[in-house]
Amino acid sequence: MKLSRKVFVASAMMLVAGFAFAQSEKESSVESEYLNDVDGDIIMTLAESDEYDNKLVALQYLQAALDDGNTSDAVIQALDRLAGDGLTTQNRTNGRLMNNFPEIRREACKLMAKVPTEHSKNMLISIAVADNEPMVIAAAVKSLGQIGINENDEAVDAIAFANRRNQVLNPTSSLALEVLNAFEMLADSTENKKTMIDTVTRISTDYHYVTPVRQKAYKLLKKLSSSNDSKKKSNADAK
Repeated sequence: MKLSRKVFVASAMMLVAGFAFAQSEKESSVESEYLNDVDGDIIMTLAESDEYDNKLVALQYLQAALDDGNTSDAVIQALDRLAGDGLTTQNRTNGRLMNNFPEIRREACKLMAKVPTEHSKNMLISIAVADNEPMVIAAAVKSLGQIGINENDEAVDAIAFANRRNQVLNPTSSLALEVLNAFEMLADSTENKKTMIDTVTRISTDYHYVTPVRQKAYKLLKKLSSSNDSKKKSNADAK
């Protein structure tokens, strides 16, 4: 009899504990959804600020939100705002640009790789061809390679344009390296490799770039040329 009573009491306690856990889990889920909505509004407010520190905080919020899978409209808008801050969106006081923070744009461009969409690809292309800061262009190029969307070779053409302009005005080895890395990732999705091959050729023979970058370009050039020849032969055989 005593054993039965103990079993009954233990079972009752387990039921109460299970109910409490389920209730707590439900409340946590509701709280999480609420915080996600609030986070989006907070991030956008911080992103729109002219204060550099506020934008840094916004980037930290964005990192956490994207790691949690939060890609709400508010999060994406804040990411766009930071990636184009001082470029697509300009705040001026007495003619002076108040929100030109290349470091912020660079970090936002990096985060865009976590949202591999057509929208992100288009935003990154806009930044790659319009920005004047090599470190921002390099981040945009890197994310374009990671996203991997290259319909009609749009991403490759934008990367080639950005590199060509930078090569004339301010050849930077770090940007050239990201161009080569992106081309490696986009090679299989590129229909016409001529633009890619031309760009890699110029990098491989430009002594403004450090030796490791030129060597990588030479290796990639051989790989691309071999792949292009194989494709041409395959097309000829098909005819």
